[in-house]
Amino acid sequence: MGMTHKDDLPTTLEGLRAALLQSRREVMELSSTIDLQRGTIAKQEQTIVELLSALRGKQRERIDPDQLLLFELGELEALLEEQAKESTPRRKRRGHGRRLLPDNLPREEVLHELPEAERLCPHDGQPMQPIRYEISQQLDYEPAKLKVIVHKRAVYACPTKHDEATLLTAPKPPQPIDKGLPGPGLLAALVLGKFGDHLPGYRLEDILFRHGVQIRRSTIYDWLAAAADLAKPLVDLMRREVLQSKVIHTDDTQVKLIDKSLRGTRLARYWAYVGDRGHPYIVYDFTDTRQREGPEKFLDGYEGYLQADAYGAYDGIYVKSRGAIVEVACWAHCRRYWWKAREQDPPRSHHVLAVIARLYEVERAAKELTEQQRQSLRAEHAAPVLSQLEQWLDEQDLLPKSLIGQAATYTRNQWTALNRYVHDGDLSIDNNISERCVKPVAIGRKNWLFVGSEQAGHRSAVLMSLIASCKDNRVEPWAYLRDLFTYLPRGVDLDTYLPERWLAAHPQHRWHIADLRKEERAAKGQL
Repeated sequence: MGMTHKDDLPTTLEGLRAALLQSRREVMELSSTIDLQRGTIAKQEQTIVELLSALRGKQRERIDPDQLLLFELGELEALLEEQAKESTPRRKRRGHGRRLLPDNLPREEVLHELPEAERLCPHDGQPMQPIRYEISQQLDYEPAKLKVIVHKRAVYACPTKHDEATLLTAPKPPQPIDKGLPGPGLLAALVLGKFGDHLPGYRLEDILFRHGVQIRRSTIYDWLAAAADLAKPLVDLMRREVLQSKVIHTDDTQVKLIDKSLRGTRLARYWAYVGDRGHPYIVYDFTDTRQREGPEKFLDGYEGYLQADAYGAYDGIYVKSRGAIVEVACWAHCRRYWWKAREQDPPRSHHVLAVIARLYEVERAAKELTEQQRQSLRAEHAAPVLSQLEQWLDEQDLLPKSLIGQAATYTRNQWTALNRYVHDGDLSIDNNISERCVKPVAIGRKNWLFVGSEQAGHRSAVLMSLIASCKDNRVEPWAYLRDLFTYLPRGVDLDTYLPERWLAAHPQHRWHIADLRKEERAAKGQL
């Protein structure tokens, strides 16, 4: 970096305030890095102490006085410091408080009384009568219950004998699986268990067996496949709705796919596509590779903004659309490059990290504003900061292959797309919304490990789309799926089963736990 000339110094009061604010941000970022490094060093020192204790001392928590001479002075000081920390009494954490139990839960009263011999008056020996009761509540659990639905179809015959007798049989409503064993409630529970609670097949098998029903996991998988085929037209409608969005967020994550030709597994992909507020659906797609054909096929015919990471396959989609699909980049991805370079080049990397922190402060202030107000606020406060950062980047001379050089190259290459959010209040500063949507896949693959076939991947994407869209719209998933599997076989208007429209007709099934979690995060200052 060159010397700062007198003419370059800010002369106006506003310029001095901006420079002071920038300096404060840099100090905060440097302090954050120093704290992180101190934590890392402390963990490494603790590991060394534990290894020394295992090699040279007895396997016990405290120091043996007979073995003090085996340690060097530095090691001993570290051990004594750790022992002092352990002996310091811990501060008691405040309780989170007990929530009131909902009134709709069934109540069972248990009366506790003293035997007559123990409630005699100590003065005259007469039995004492209860004047009130001390009441407390306890939450208990009973395992979920399976039940058998017996369908009795009446068969009618004419009381008069005829040469050609005719019998009439009352029809049974169409079922989610024709001639299949599971009812809508069980099917909904299995779908939610597999793709909402991330349970592998053998655990679902164990749960059913605990209830006295032996259903093999291969049969469960067949039921899940039938459920996906039944719900596919609805998810196709959700996909068409997402493609009507002004802005689509997308991200992908890998999963292992069994390939019988390889006698092993290879990597496949789940892609998440998130619609805007007017089209509030999350639709997953499955591809056996990460090639451009996957997102290109899904986004066929789309016109609008696409916010994604800098994966090269999207570049071809932008070019092929001839401007119909507009790229919006992600500042969270950009920040990661500068964060990696913070130890290699602290002054410059922390300068950029402080700039990005200022951009996010503007977003926090604009969170509750309208689109027009948000755009105006960004133009006033974020645009000048970005302009200064662009000028600063042009003045830097960095080695291209260094970490900070890579960070600068990424930022320059994505600069237009990174700045696009400033000019439209409907756009986001980052792509975190779609990154959160691929986390359930990451959690799931730790449990069920792999996808059995390409067809199973497509079917699982259908069911994951239903659950994710339910949660995003504050819809209780099991109630929604049970109703869906009950009436979808009978032929219903698919529009009425889009999650937010279904919730409008069934407000009693709003998923309040999502609201409570949002309130808790807001109380902790995480929103």
